[in-house]
Amino acid sequence: MTHATKAVYKFMMQDFVRMSSSSGDPLFSALELSLTLPLIIPVSAHQQISPCPGVSFIPYHAGHVLGACMFMIDIAGLKILYTGDYSREEDRHLVKAEVPPVRPDVLIIESTYGVQSLEGRPEKEAMFTSEVHAIIRRGGHVLLPVFAMGRAQELLLILDEYWDQHPELHNVPVYYASSLAKKCMAVYQTYIHTMNANIRGRFEKRDNPFVFKYISSLPHSRNWEKKVADGPPCVVLASPGFLHTGASRELLELWAPDSRNGLIITGYSVEGTMARDIMNEPDEITGLRGNTIPRRLSVRYVSFSAHVDYSQNAEFIDLIGAKHIVLVHGEQTAMGRLRGALQSKYKDRDEDVKVHTPRNLETLNLTFRGERVAKAIGSLASNPPPTSAESLLSGLLVSKDYSYTLLDPKDLREFTGLSTSDVLQMVRIAIGCSWELVRWHLEGMYGFVQEGLDKESGARVMRVMGAVDVKHISETELMLEWIASASNDMVADSVIAVLMGIDSSPASVKLTNSPHSHDHDEATSEDVKPDVKHQHPHPHANKQSDHGYSPEEAAVLRLERIIHFLEAHFGDVQMYEPKPEPEPEVQPEGDVDMNGEDLAETTAPAPASGEPAIIVKLDDNEARINLIRMLFEQTVHGDSEPLRRRVESVLQMAIATTGSLAEQFTSADRNPTSDYEDARVAAAQEGQDETKVTTSG
Repeated sequence: MTHATKAVYKFMMQDFVRMSSSSGDPLFSALELSLTLPLIIPVSAHQQISPCPGVSFIPYHAGHVLGACMFMIDIAGLKILYTGDYSREEDRHLVKAEVPPVRPDVLIIESTYGVQSLEGRPEKEAMFTSEVHAIIRRGGHVLLPVFAMGRAQELLLILDEYWDQHPELHNVPVYYASSLAKKCMAVYQTYIHTMNANIRGRFEKRDNPFVFKYISSLPHSRNWEKKVADGPPCVVLASPGFLHTGASRELLELWAPDSRNGLIITGYSVEGTMARDIMNEPDEITGLRGNTIPRRLSVRYVSFSAHVDYSQNAEFIDLIGAKHIVLVHGEQTAMGRLRGALQSKYKDRDEDVKVHTPRNLETLNLTFRGERVAKAIGSLASNPPPTSAESLLSGLLVSKDYSYTLLDPKDLREFTGLSTSDVLQMVRIAIGCSWELVRWHLEGMYGFVQEGLDKESGARVMRVMGAVDVKHISETELMLEWIASASNDMVADSVIAVLMGIDSSPASVKLTNSPHSHDHDEATSEDVKPDVKHQHPHPHANKQSDHGYSPEEAAVLRLERIIHFLEAHFGDVQMYEPKPEPEPEVQPEGDVDMNGEDLAETTAPAPASGEPAIIVKLDDNEARINLIRMLFEQTVHGDSEPLRRRVESVLQMAIATTGSLAEQFTSADRNPTSDYEDARVAAAQEGQDETKVTTSG
């Protein structure tokens, strides 16, 4: 709470304990109240407070009473403005409610007056002082039921100024009959600097406006109410403002039978209270003792309520500009009317603003879609971010206190104090077939696998899709190892499914079947069944090694499949192969394709007549696909734009369909348990028969 609120908190709560104790059912005791005082943390307007990481709030002046504030709450970037009771009218001592410079997502706002509009301040003051003066002229007493702070001080400032301007009233006393108001008056005299320019200006001239000339505190002696009632005309400000009990109710019952007296209701009155009931001017009222009292005193309602009316509320809502408005602090009927008026206004403006009127204790669920920004730090921040839409920036996303950080796993300990760990998954599978048959099935499913040897055990190992290692630990058992992750687990599940289905596969029976002579002599080396892979390469495998298809065979096989795909869509297609021309032999640099073209420097030139191509014809239109760049660019050239785009789309589908899983999948979690290179490539480069594979775990 604010410093001014803390100053009056003790006085007001002590008064509440005293009043509730008289009713016999207090909510808390004076001891419990005293225990709360050290727990109060005072704050100032415009001060940002962060009670916990990711949550902060800033108080802004609300203008309702001294020290009242509205709060802009920020929870992980979601901004909520809670106004509480607020006033947009600058009175004689308080500033009006501020409009925060930040636009909130949700506005929780009072709806006390609904769609009711009140008079302007000059009109209200003139009406009020005229009514007070009229009652005094007819020899009556004026009762002003008010609360101890807020409107009481405002009315005292008005009356003191009016009395000063009318000498004929100098002999008419003005009292405030509240010990709590007297205590609060000291707080008002202390916190002059939080009030408006009018009060601060007078104070700078050594004119404290709360040291009144014509107003005094009424001493609470025995039967003081009777003495005042029997005395000369006077004005009494008494609490509470709802007239349900206390000094204001006692004076009402004493003064009600006299028609010379007058009652002026100056604030908002809750339904079911005496202040609300008496505004209907009944002929009789019921006393606190159950007795019936005739009502002859005049009743007038002049609102000095420190709540906004409809015009002020609607203007403030427009200035805030929130997309969700939650109406609180109002009667159901008034809230419903205000909601209807706001919805009608936004409908006419074609604005998407939601207005909510939840009941007490009702949970209101609101859904928001906001942006989450992750800051790259460490080694990731040292390199400029990729500008291409297809480029990916990978790293660890760390969430803390509603903020997000992206960093390289190697930087995790340095910047966050955290460390990473890997979960190594291991599964043993019993097999009843050869290693070659296992390889044949895996290559048929994934296109190709990497092979090597375990450095520690010497066991043969195949790596599937760069994620799962399959080790041949014995003649009848395989071991699968992989680092747990969403993608690696998916690959491992599929590998297990393939391995579990080898024994029941008809292809396995066919591949392992061999003629038998029914001769019981000991088998010779010539009778041993040849390698499955040498004799029957899998039709879906594209492994470019001596165990499968050669690079030329794999390229031709895939080209045939792409041509079949195109023919299924467009009918017969033609192959164009230019006649070779003698050219001086040039050694290409970098990566070359099977025709000797330098792929690293190719940037989608227009197809020339001298390059091999696939020609698709439809009626009189023709589209040409460059064979050399087909797998890398998928660019089609032709005079007919519709045909060109259609062929390009089908070509992309054909390349994706005919490619293997291993070509199209790259695991984000490379398995560190078997850090080896492709044994076939290493053997070809170094002239070795086998390559050792280093594994751990």
